[in-house]
Amino acid sequence: MMKYFETLYPEAEFINMTHEALNELGFSTDNTIACVGVCRDEISQPLIEMVQRNWGHIFNLSSLAGMFFAGKTGLSAAMHHAPNLDGKERYAFYSFPHIAIDGEGRVGVCEREGRHGESGACGALGIFQKELAQGNASAEIEIDDIELSLIRARLSQELPEGEIPDLLELTKVAQRAIQADLEALLAVLIDTRKSDYAVITGIQVHRPDGNFIAPISSYAYVDGTKRELCLCERQ
Repeated sequence: MMKYFETLYPEAEFINMTHEALNELGFSTDNTIACVGVCRDEISQPLIEMVQRNWGHIFNLSSLAGMFFAGKTGLSAAMHHAPNLDGKERYAFYSFPHIAIDGEGRVGVCEREGRHGESGACGALGIFQKELAQGNASAEIEIDDIELSLIRARLSQELPEGEIPDLLELTKVAQRAIQADLEALLAVLIDTRKSDYAVITGIQVHRPDGNFIAPISSYAYVDGTKRELCLCERQ
């Protein structure tokens, strides 16, 4: 797996580590709202369950491919639901696109419980990648396929003209777009003199032996100062 990702953590271990690291910075289940954006795919949902187990109630920002399409309204709603009994609001944002890699190292391939044959993940990014390869990715917004239309429109902005990424690279492009879109709105909506927040992003990786996280960025703003999270096992 190191062929594809520099670092991988088992999903549950990663969520536990981020929770403990944020606890040390003053974030807790009682004073923080966790917001999660992953793909709608059922194999991505364990991540939501693990975040909820650590943080209590969560606000779901999910979309196909884990894209951040909740916008200003969705993000504002999440923030307005945060605890504030001590005079400060705290938010923890978890955002991850996903990809499958099977036991033979094939990218995008997985098996789903109860289904015969091979399946794929991320299906939405897979469709877009094939459209790019065939030269027929539509720029139109299709009301009956709105989220895929938005994926095409958003990720096309990140691709140099004529470039056709493979599925792994397209997933990395999606991660960068998700993080950029989330951070752009956080910069507008959050007053760091009054609120603390954390951003935890990466790629969710489905393997035959379970789900893993390839971390990209994990940090928090506490009292207006950026703090990188130390992701390490606690004794």
